[in-house]
Amino acid sequence: MRKILVIHGPNLNLLGQRETEIYGKITLSEINDRLNKLASSQGFQLEILQSNHEGNIVDAIGQSANHFSAILINPAAYTHTSIAIRDALSAVKIPAVEVHLSNIYKREDFRQKSLTAPATHGQITGLGVDSYCLGLQALINLTQ
Repeated sequence: MRKILVIHGPNLNLLGQRETEIYGKITLSEINDRLNKLASSQGFQLEILQSNHEGNIVDAIGQSANHFSAILINPAAYTHTSIAIRDALSAVKIPAVEVHLSNIYKREDFRQKSLTAPATHGQITGLGVDSYCLGLQALINLTQ
């Protein structure tokens, strides 16, 4: 079975409680459930990681090439700050899609630049949980 690595960045473990006017009331568990259903319906298995620590995310990406067909990533705040995550995504040479629940281009100025997106095949932003589902479907399509 083909596997896709899903990475949720910092503070996404607080979804459903934090800034619901921006991120909605959906929890990370609910997002993961939807992703798992979509993946399994198309013959894929997911490994899901949520980390508040940049080094853990970099390590997971760095080890992914030998175990996964693709990476779905919401780097969260690291989107705007992490050259290390960008470099890891560039180094592994497997398809990756960046996703965001909110539209980062309608947010504060500092959130409107993604350092990580140029190292991915594409970015889907602003569609809530559908950003994740569309990103996953794109990766499934890219790997078939």
